Amino acid sequence: MVNLVLSALNAVTDLTKANFIKKTRRTAEVQERFLLRLLQAHRDTEFGRKYQLGEIKTVDRFRERVPILPYSSYEPYLERIANGKQNILTADPVVYLTLTSGSTGKKKMIPTTRRSQNITRQATLTSMGFLTAALRSRGQQFGKILLTNSTQQWGRTSAGIPYGPASAGVLSMDKWLYEQFFAQPYETLQVADSSARHYLALLFALQDPLMRGMLANFPMLILRTCNYLEKFGEDLIHDIETGTIANWLEVEPELRLTLEQRLSANPVRANELREILQSEGKLTPHLAWSNLSFVACARGGTSDFYFERFPTYFNNTPIFGAVFSSAEGMFSIYHKLDDDSSILALESGFFEFIPQDQWQEEQPKTLLATEVRSGERYRILTTSYNGFYRYDIGDVIEVVGFYEQAPLIVFRHRQGGLISSTTEKTTEAHATQVMQAVQQEFSLLLEDFCMTLSENDFPARYLLNIELANGYKLEDPQAFLSECDRKLQAANTHYEISRKDPIPPPRLRILAPGSFAILRQRQIERGVPDSQLKFPHISEDRNFLAGLQVQQEVRLPEDEA
Repeated sequence: MVNLVLSALNAVTDLTKANFIKKTRRTAEVQERFLLRLLQAHRDTEFGRKYQLGEIKTVDRFRERVPILPYSSYEPYLERIANGKQNILTADPVVYLTLTSGSTGKKKMIPTTRRSQNITRQATLTSMGFLTAALRSRGQQFGKILLTNSTQQWGRTSAGIPYGPASAGVLSMDKWLYEQFFAQPYETLQVADSSARHYLALLFALQDPLMRGMLANFPMLILRTCNYLEKFGEDLIHDIETGTIANWLEVEPELRLTLEQRLSANPVRANELREILQSEGKLTPHLAWSNLSFVACARGGTSDFYFERFPTYFNNTPIFGAVFSSAEGMFSIYHKLDDDSSILALESGFFEFIPQDQWQEEQPKTLLATEVRSGERYRILTTSYNGFYRYDIGDVIEVVGFYEQAPLIVFRHRQGGLISSTTEKTTEAHATQVMQAVQQEFSLLLEDFCMTLSENDFPARYLLNIELANGYKLEDPQAFLSECDRKLQAANTHYEISRKDPIPPPRLRILAPGSFAILRQRQIERGVPDSQLKFPHISEDRNFLAGLQVQQEVRLPEDEA
């Protein structure tokens, strides 16, 4: 029965992918039709009446009449929506309010309607169609997936509208669909405690040696699941062998009972895993699931830094980006394995692109999807059925080509995610490029890193804060720092110019093991969902690393006098 369901769903994803590809050949027409239908659907909302959306018949008129507004302009509308007011930004009732993680700023509230959720589902199915086809071309198969995202909602507004992280809303609204793909019971994702949730997801997934994939929002979270597999290997094998759930796990009693009833002893599988653990000294996904076909997580931006560690756990298992999305919208759909580029999601939103020479303008001139140029970077605007119009989330993308007439885009960094000692504007993309290169050059793996600025120097100097991965030692820290400085100058010409004068030499700080785990825990305590953790690799916050133990501070020779 399970195989029949998966086969049927695979057929559906093939069809949605084929329909999407046809539409990429008519990008301008499809985008315009999407916009005009949305405007007609929302013409009688409060926002629609204010901007006379029903009178707009062309894309140009839309750009003339509707301004680009910051989130603060939407807040009064959203507060009323939370209190139960209807027909404010959307004609459809708001059924869920997503709270953004707040990892890069103030938390935001994003409305979800059934129609906007349907659009998200359609993009997801299209993405799965591309994944299935890509796997088939390699002689591999799509199949059950391990997922550890929490489905716990945080509460309800005074009007009874549920709210919480994006994943909880998406998974709960399409529960039946997504649980067809899970390698573990849906109830494992309802467990509140993060480590217990990961443990239980792994416990059930390990029962199936034919599991095909792992999925998480970000590569850092994939690595965290790998760490749990290593850490709890012995305990997991014991529970598989006995068909029990470890007593020390913090699991809600009713969920523990439900999951215990679904768990059976599997001594044969336990013996297979124990032999792997004894011969290899650890459990990794590649060893535990020999048929693993893919890992799905965000690509682009700072992801490449984390991908350096993937071969340790996955050997050469391909990495698939799935979709490029945020709480505010669905932007693009990945079409290849091990590729950072993705196709603009033509029927998930109406998209405009702000060229770099317009980034400082309050109401910038925008380009349409068919007007952008390969090799150029843009900020992307979205108009979608969640009630945001010409909304700028601050993501900087690069157009790297076209799929038929639709742009192929790569996420580069979040606008504003930069540091400057003077005016050099070093971005996360610069920092990640450098750290990826020096890891390879020094045959080194880092747990994580963050570039910050010193407090007491003027101009401030760069501080490169790193934590070595377990088992690694930096033999020549000064050479490492020198190479980082050289590569950063090569990556950022403005840094190179200012480094000669007036920026003082950078310093390297090697942090104690566990330092970045402490930082991530601080984020969680601030209310960031553990499935949405996005760790900044550059920060102008001088107190961001406060309280962490510095094992060694390294200076360049010119800085030692």
